[in-house]
Amino acid sequence: MHRAYQPTLPCGNKLLQQRWDRTSYLAHRRKVQAVKSMVDNHSPETFSHLQLKFKKLKLEEDHRSTIEKNNKKLLEKMSTIMRTTGRVDNTNEYKMKSLNRERRQRELERVNRENKAMRARLKQVEPQYNHLKWLEDFNKSEKYMDSIARYPRGWYIAQKSKPKSKAKSAKDSKKSKNVQVRRST
Repeated sequence: MHRAYQPTLPCGNKLLQQRWDRTSYLAHRRKVQAVKSMVDNHSPETFSHLQLKFKKLKLEEDHRSTIEKNNKKLLEKMSTIMRTTGRVDNTNEYKMKSLNRERRQRELERVNRENKAMRARLKQVEPQYNHLKWLEDFNKSEKYMDSIARYPRGWYIAQKSKPKSKAKSAKDSKKSKNVQVRRST
């Protein structure tokens, strides 16, 4: 390193130029150290109302208070049971009170009257279809079917209802007859 100062620009006095350059450099360094950043890279600001969550705390407090109230009621009931004969008072003395009971009762009576009148009208009406004629036609068609059928009506059911032991005994008797016929010959 040389002891002599070499200015970058031509100057008349090197000593004065060196002092001026030195003061401007130090001023530049102070400015650089005091400068504020243009980009905010700090953590965001934290708000207390977002950290504490007052609504959640309030709900928990309400929940605890209802539990405490129910526990107190239960304790009072248990102490009453311990002090008395021990019977539990579970009767419900509440009586239903309806504001439109009379109106509903009148409506029910009206519907019942209309139903009775309709039933009476239906009983008076003669049927349009003659069921006796239907039965007569059915019997006639059954006779026709019997006259053209190969087998009489119900023969299959009668065959199924015969006991099998009789059928076997009939087969056995036929076999024994065949055996006797062969022996005789």
